[in-house]
Amino acid sequence: MPNGTPIEAPDEAPDAPSAERRHLAAEKKNQRYVWWYLAYFLFGIHIVAFVMIYAISHAK
Repeated sequence: MPNGTPIEAPDEAPDAPSAERRHLAAEKKNQRYVWWYLAYFLFGIHIVAFVMIYAISHAK
């Protein structure tokens, strides 16, 4: 600008910290879901393994 005032970039909106906070909150939520899916998956693998062990040990 001729008068010396800087031009703000379009991605430097006044609500940028708010958008970043929302992004971090969503990322934390997604990470929590990934841990829950992993826990359910590992639990399911153990159930299947116990059923297989039971079937093998009781086979004639």
